[in-house]
Amino acid sequence: MNTLRNKVQLIGRLGQEPEIVTFKDGNKIAKFSMATDDSYKDKEGNKVERAFWHNIVIKGGLVNVVENYVNKGQEIAIEGKLTNRSYDTKEGEKRYVTEILANELLLMGSK
Repeated sequence: MNTLRNKVQLIGRLGQEPEIVTFKDGNKIAKFSMATDDSYKDKEGNKVERAFWHNIVIKGGLVNVVENYVNKGQEIAIEGKLTNRSYDTKEGEKRYVTEILANELLLMGSK
C-alpha cells in the first residue's frame, strides 16, 4: 500500500515548449506546463468544459526524451508525485509552488 502514497497519473497536452535547465555540474531538468481537461453538465444540462494546468518537472534520463521528442501541444502521459517548494521574490514576497515530479513519461501521439 505504500506504493500508492503520493502518486499522480495524468494524461494531457503541453501548454508550452519544455524548458531545459542545465546546472553547473552538468545535470539537467525539464520543466513545462501540462493541461488536463474535465467536463460536467450544469444545472441547465449544458456541457461545461474546463482545463486544469499542472507544473511538471522531470529529472534524470527522461530529460533527454523530453529534450528530443516532446513539443508544445503534444499529448503525453506522466506518472510521478506531488512536491511543494517556496521561494522569495525580488520584492521579498514568499511564493509557494506545487509541482509534479514525474518519473515516467509516455508519448501518446502527435500534435
